[in-house]
Amino acid sequence: MTTDSPTWVPESCTLPSGQQPLRLAEFDDLFATALLTQQRMSRTELRWRLDPTAEATARDLISREGRCCSFFSFTLAVDTDTLRLDVQVPDAHVDVLDALALRAAAGMTA
Repeated sequence: MTTDSPTWVPESCTLPSGQQPLRLAEFDDLFATALLTQQRMSRTELRWRLDPTAEATARDLISREGRCCSFFSFTLAVDTDTLRLDVQVPDAHVDVLDALALRAAAGMTA
């Protein structure tokens, strides 16, 4: 699977295809600037630890993403010194979660 293009974005996503690369760029920017760690909690769940200064950006992004891709479940919580963002998907969309995990890992090493 490649994450260079949004071909892995499921048909159930209602974001117009022309806007999908822009949304991916927003996630990439969040990963590059605020992602501290990534942990695979289960096949269908990721946990990202973010710099707390990214809270407003993260809240805005997951709000908009949840509206166009209703299969996502996002939970954002403030921990002692980080933001904890849990991302869950149903089994049918594990490939989307896998692609996001790859993008996040690439962003942390960039």
